[in-house]
Amino acid sequence: MIAVARLAILVGIAGLIPFLAGTAGLFAMPGKSIIILSWFYAYSAGILAFMAGIYWTIALQLENRSYPQSPLVSMLLSQLFFVAAGVGLLLQTPHKIALYTSAYLLLYIVDARWMRPYWPAWYLRLRLVLTTVVLACQVTVGVWFYLSHGA
Repeated sequence: MIAVARLAILVGIAGLIPFLAGTAGLFAMPGKSIIILSWFYAYSAGILAFMAGIYWTIALQLENRSYPQSPLVSMLLSQLFFVAAGVGLLLQTPHKIALYTSAYLLLYIVDARWMRPYWPAWYLRLRLVLTTVVLACQVTVGVWFYLSHGA
């Protein structure tokens, strides 16, 4: 049987492939940028919403336990990131760039500062690596967009 940490690392790293492919695709196939940007931000929204769901499940576990955050805080955090993911899909690209870059950074800060007691140390190390790569992709896509569109 595979260990949970190893599985999470494997799935987490595999989850970076679409971010990396989308970022590289803009440079390799600039003529397809509309499709690539649409796909990149749809994936960004999906992963952000998925990560938001983690807080919901934490809230469900808190009722009879003593943790630093209340279930209400965890559920509100979950909804905040979930709604941000959905709203981001409705925005124009310059606003998507700002929203998803900020949301991924804020998501990591929430995990590292306020949700730290819930996570094993290996998970936070993994999240730091994954978030760094995702943020690098978000920023690179943003820079590419502004350089390409003179926005």
